[in-house]
Amino acid sequence: MSQSIQTLVQPTTSQYIRGSLYGVAAVGIWASWIVAVRLGIRTSLTPWDIVAIRFGVAGLVLLPYLLKKGLAVDRLGWAGLAAIMLGGGAPMVLISYGGLLFAPAAHAASLYTALIPLYVAILAAVVLGEVFNVAKRIGLVLIVAGVLGIVWGAGGTIGTPQNIGHAMFTGAGMLWACYVVAMRKARLEGLHAAAIAAVGSLMTYVPAYAIVSGADLFNAPWRDLALQAFVHGLLVAVISFLCIGRAVSILGASNGSAFAALAPAITAILAIPVLGEWPATSDWIAMLLISGGVFVASGGLLPVRRVVQPKEPTKCMSTS
Repeated sequence: MSQSIQTLVQPTTSQYIRGSLYGVAAVGIWASWIVAVRLGIRTSLTPWDIVAIRFGVAGLVLLPYLLKKGLAVDRLGWAGLAAIMLGGGAPMVLISYGGLLFAPAAHAASLYTALIPLYVAILAAVVLGEVFNVAKRIGLVLIVAGVLGIVWGAGGTIGTPQNIGHAMFTGAGMLWACYVVAMRKARLEGLHAAAIAAVGSLMTYVPAYAIVSGADLFNAPWRDLALQAFVHGLLVAVISFLCIGRAVSILGASNGSAFAALAPAITAILAIPVLGEWPATSDWIAMLLISGGVFVASGGLLPVRRVVQPKEPTKCMSTS
């Protein structure tokens, strides 16, 4: 008896809906970190303080889970473990937060978060052999066009200190792509990968930060600390990683990561009530291009049903 199953190239309708909900939830949380960082910097905190809060809280929350699950070196390998630690831990966050010292938040949302689908798609094609089909190419072209429109409209120029921030945002996006692809290749759950990254940063970055800064962090108002602990330590470092992990497991590495490109649109919408900033007409056009690109690149164009071929009848054998 033999059985053949047709490979699922695109997600089914129900899979796409579930994966999309997880992806949008993750990106909605990601959009909040830019607003939260800006609010923190306006008060009494620095980006380095916020990174320490993020992994101090997330590392402690996820430590029992990691002790139960382990580092999964047998599945990740040492290279994969390094990708998880660097791409989901303090190095990636420090680079992305540090870029805000040189370039505006709109550039961070575009060059870092919104271009993650491009970084992941290229890396997943090389490492995982994921198909770089026509629909994905069209979607990524729309995303890149929209991203460049936002950067141009926000005053992005060549040959200025902004380019340092641009390079940092791009580097952070590549580190995150390594995280996603390593997680997908090892078939790690989103929470497991998040725990490895968070606890690793708790053990490395937080002690170094404490030695350099001492107890200065605790002189900040408790409301500022509580806000950053909730947004960065719980929502961003734990819940969003769990959501994007589920999106990637359902839709694939590049398809699941495509929703990251919605970050500029969600950030702009959040900035209206929180910061009183209304997007320009060009921004709305760019966000429409990005949204359309996300829909196409994430596999939402032609969701299909899984087709399983019937089993071949078992041949009866007779003896004489």
